[in-house]
Amino acid sequence: MLEVIGTGFGRTGTFSLKAALETLGFGPCHHMLGMLERPDEIPLWSKAAQGGPTDWDEVYRGYRSSVDWPGARFWRDLVAHYPEAKVIHTVRDPQGWYDSARSTIHRAAMDDSPAASPVLTEMRKMSREVVWDGQFGGRFTDPGHAKRVFAEHDRAVRAEVDPERLLVFQVTQGWEPLCRFLGVPVPDEPFPRSNGQDDFEAMLDEHTTPAR
Repeated sequence: MLEVIGTGFGRTGTFSLKAALETLGFGPCHHMLGMLERPDEIPLWSKAAQGGPTDWDEVYRGYRSSVDWPGARFWRDLVAHYPEAKVIHTVRDPQGWYDSARSTIHRAAMDDSPAASPVLTEMRKMSREVVWDGQFGGRFTDPGHAKRVFAEHDRAVRAEVDPERLLVFQVTQGWEPLCRFLGVPVPDEPFPRSNGQDDFEAMLDEHTTPAR
């Protein structure tokens, strides 16, 4: 059963939050990039994107938390299905978010160059179904539209989630607000800073260069 649900879009610090939650004992934490190692999950999310009935307990079997897409697309379902879970909404300046997402995860999803494995091909397809065609209606390349979707999502989460369950969080705030919200001690180590653009580029090269 999920104990923490992340509602922030990808590129709002979700990979850092994943690492932080696992450090705090709320792992394993589900994140889009993790499915490169767990391809059996990909069809479950494609089915959810197509509107079919979804067994969330099956989708999240073995996980204690979820951040990033694809889960963030279905945040209302998850918040209702796991009523005891706490909700963390990662936020970022809309223009900075758009520029980062466009140059990393959107570019990767739309890339038609040869993939190193069929898993990445399936990941690209699923991310288009869930995020780029689903969440953004195929119009992510229109900056105004994409930032409106981002802002509407932010308003909806803040309006619909019980404030006692919700932490609106910037990863630059570090451990203190996160640990206070989750009721756990602050670790004696730096807050994780993961998946900056250089890190993402390295991951992308690893998974898109065909094996020789």
